[in-house]
Amino acid sequence: MDCLGLFILLMLQCFQWTTAPAAEEVSWTYTGLVGQSEWSQYFPDCGGTSQSPVDVVTTQTKYDPSLIPLTPLGYSQHGNKPFTMYNNGHTAVIELPDWMGLGGLPWLFTAVQMHLHWGSGGPSHGGGEHTINGLSADAELHVVHYNSELYPNMSTAMTQSDGLAVLGVLIVTGEETNPAFNNILNYLSRIRHADQKVSIPAFDIQSLLPKDLGRYYRYNGSLTTPPCYQSVMWTLFNERIQISKAQLLKMETILYSSKANDPDRMLLQDNYRATQPINHRVAFASFSAESGKELSSGEVTAIVIGVMCGCVGLAVIIRFIVKTIRFFTLLHRESVVVNRMKEPEKEKEKKQDMALNPTSEAEKKEEPSPSPQTEP
Repeated sequence: MDCLGLFILLMLQCFQWTTAPAAEEVSWTYTGLVGQSEWSQYFPDCGGTSQSPVDVVTTQTKYDPSLIPLTPLGYSQHGNKPFTMYNNGHTAVIELPDWMGLGGLPWLFTAVQMHLHWGSGGPSHGGGEHTINGLSADAELHVVHYNSELYPNMSTAMTQSDGLAVLGVLIVTGEETNPAFNNILNYLSRIRHADQKVSIPAFDIQSLLPKDLGRYYRYNGSLTTPPCYQSVMWTLFNERIQISKAQLLKMETILYSSKANDPDRMLLQDNYRATQPINHRVAFASFSAESGKELSSGEVTAIVIGVMCGCVGLAVIIRFIVKTIRFFTLLHRESVVVNRMKEPEKEKEKKQDMALNPTSEAEKKEEPSPSPQTEP
């Protein structure tokens, strides 16, 4: 009986192994039956306490003076060999050559790939993964690296707590076209369906990054897609990159998450994960609050125009005051001159009056005073 029970138990276990899909084989999505709210059921790490993305609350960050500016290694030395870009059903991935890396971190990290996250509603409707003070960007670029100083490859490194380093670049929309992003967007039409791949001309990867690589937030987190390994040292740049509305529209509407032979086409949209609790973690800042917040070009322009208008207004007021003082000073001087000119005329008139009436004046002087009368 014991042998029979053991046999049945082994048969049931084998049946479960053959019917239950492995986590790697689960077809996950951002919404639906295996949407992000169900990821942790199939990928346990997705329910961990150090997940990404997060909302960076700037008042709760801690300034760390040891965080030096990052140094892209070989980003601009793309060579003549083309890059490979493919649609994996979740995003557009651009494979990066292994001579590209990242300095300014505790270890040397080698570049692996970069990819994008976006929304579906156009500008100001979200699409980026990380937020700063609750404010979402329209899209987000991730550049993924693995710790090549400690681990032989990406597959091994991604399961280790210090295995990966990812750059997060927040993308917003404006009026001007960003030519650097056209190196990617102009070829999306060739990988419209999942599993399609294309070779694209190599280009300067650093042109996609902010100009200021010294102002960023750093925290320990995870991959933002299954299997959600908590192995990422995140660097989220404070400066945002701008693309045009047309470029964002192309990003949001040109790709499909379905394969070419699938009967139902499904647009690849809203491929961003909701922010996760930061829990016990601390987000560090490479810059202090006293150094001032990063200003956009529009804010700088507004400040410059405001200062210029203030200076012009102040100059007008000063000139008005000076002219008013000069006016009253001149008026006073003219009144003094007029009074001085009138004084000789008054003296002359007085002398003329005296010359015309000499007898009356003399009579007044010689007229005797009346004597008192005496009684007889």
